[in-house]
Amino acid sequence: TDPGLKGDTAGTGGKPATLSTGAVVKVPLFVQIGEVIKVDTRSGEYVSRVK
Repeated sequence: TDPGLKGDTAGTGGKPATLSTGAVVKVPLFVQIGEVIKVDTRSGEYVSRVK
């Protein structure tokens, strides 16, 4: 993922993240490189971070 821009937290802030499968998903700004996330396979949308 690209780092979020300062002041980019207002509104629906999101950034593109490329998954290990090559798919690109829009994720919230707080998601960092290397984090594991859950994606809804039906819609291809971000669901949550996995701990």
